[in-house]
Amino acid sequence: MEYTHQSVRDYVAAKKRGDFPETQRILGEVQARFATRETDGSEAAELLNATMAVRLGEGE
Repeated sequence: MEYTHQSVRDYVAAKKRGDFPETQRILGEVQARFATRETDGSEAAELLNATMAVRLGEGE
């Protein structure tokens, strides 16, 4: 799957590496941007899709 937001690409890479703390950091940043309306919600929606599509530690 192709992701348009850099934060989501970083999240997917961290998740594939099995880097749980990094995935949580990115998730928190995206949630904060959404809560303060710094993003239109497409970033959060894309992150949700990536969360469901990629397993922690599945590798590249």
